[in-house]
Amino acid sequence: MRIASLVPSATETLFALGLGPSVVGVTHECDYPQAAAELPSLTRSVLPEGLSAAEIDAAVKERTQRGESIYALDADVLRELDPDLIVTQAVCEVCAVSYDDVRAIAEEIESQPMVLSLDPSTLGEVLADIRRLAQAAGVEEAGERLVAEAGERIDAVREAVRARPRPVAVALEWLDPPYAGGHWVPQMVDIAGGEDVIGRPGERSEVIRWEDAESAQPDVIVSMPCGYDLVDAARETLAHRERLIAVGAKRVFAVDASAYFSRPGPRLVDGIEILAHAFHPGAVDAPPRDRIAQLDLEATPA
Repeated sequence: MRIASLVPSATETLFALGLGPSVVGVTHECDYPQAAAELPSLTRSVLPEGLSAAEIDAAVKERTQRGESIYALDADVLRELDPDLIVTQAVCEVCAVSYDDVRAIAEEIESQPMVLSLDPSTLGEVLADIRRLAQAAGVEEAGERLVAEAGERIDAVREAVRARPRPVAVALEWLDPPYAGGHWVPQMVDIAGGEDVIGRPGERSEVIRWEDAESAQPDVIVSMPCGYDLVDAARETLAHRERLIAVGAKRVFAVDASAYFSRPGPRLVDGIEILAHAFHPGAVDAPPRDRIAQLDLEATPA
């Protein structure tokens, strides 16, 4: 089977299922595992480079309000690859190429590929989509194993934090303007032993006011700007130090959002373990240092 993946989370899942050799094309953002980054790229961003966080937000809103995607699909390369299965999504216009565009091009391809849209909004739906993808690719047993392993790790975190006090947490998926993390993020916070008082499970991330974050009186802030790695997330977080200091949280963390929070794939389980360590140090093993950093907002900027 020849598989084209138009979503980074699907690419990660395909490789986790042992289907790496079957993947023939990916997106320009598919950077995990390393082997995926070496495959032909089927997409590109249409946004200018070098935009600030506020400019990115404004540009995304402008295009989506016009019904336009922020990604362009290289239809010629997709046709040349002649896939049997194309994996895409329609839940987030910011995360992938237009679903309608993919469907239209698929109808022109000689192999008449199946188009599978993965559109999870909750952690349970993420796990269910692993099974759906495994079934579509003919590796049902691998899908069951991957879901079972994820379930065991999630249960282990629940048990590790069960008897501990639950800190109030605010998860910020963007900072200019501030967005409260939605979809699966509030569930991740809950499983990790925190209390998310702003984010709504299963709902889209939404813009909040900084005053909303202050009113929540959080013990912990987790900064997870969508698509940012740890270095960029920390830099962006520190750029808003005065706002974050005003919120009054005792602890502020930046995390590798792109790898462990933004993408609805197997590594969300790593994200849960990262949060559990942030909320309850010592309850679970400390993650590698390139996944989370506690920030000192009072330190003098370099």
